[in-house]
Amino acid sequence: MSNVNKALETQIKNIETKTGMSLAELATSIMESSLTKHGELRDMVKEKFGLGYGDANTLVHLAKQMAAEDEEEKSPAEIVEGIYTGKKEALIPLHNHVMDHIEKLGEFEVAPKKAYLSLRRKKQFATVGPGSKGRVEIGLNMKGVEGTPRLEALPPGRMCQYRIYLSEISDVNDELMGWIEEAFDSAG
Repeated sequence: MSNVNKALETQIKNIETKTGMSLAELATSIMESSLTKHGELRDMVKEKFGLGYGDANTLVHLAKQMAAEDEEEKSPAEIVEGIYTGKKEALIPLHNHVMDHIEKLGEFEVAPKKAYLSLRRKKQFATVGPGSKGRVEIGLNMKGVEGTPRLEALPPGRMCQYRIYLSEISDVNDELMGWIEEAFDSAG
């Protein structure tokens, strides 16, 4: 074991002793927080568990690493079920329908987030997840397309340039797939 690994192991044991919790318990507590930014999580850990900057920083890194490993072990269906919980569960068939159509466009990476899926080629071209009012929301990244009542142009600085809401299977039509294909092609 290298000196770095020994030092990390010692630091983890010290953190567990200080907090009275195992690393797994601490990681779960951190990742269940509504916070997402590293600095916010670190500050929360410092305050909640009385740890110093270095220990809190290391703990947040380890918690995020453990969460990422857990996500990798989940099947695509389990990931979708985790996003569409409660009342949103009824949207899973619509989500799966639109994803089936998107998969026909070619290869891309699916990066699960807490509340949606990020779809990427060289860069993100779309997001798919539950939206407001019992709808599936699709965010698209593409340029030079005129917004319409259905294809809502979003203000600059947003994660996506456009947003579309789907309420039923028939909303997945040629018009929608044309926009998604344009975003897909521009990301590639």
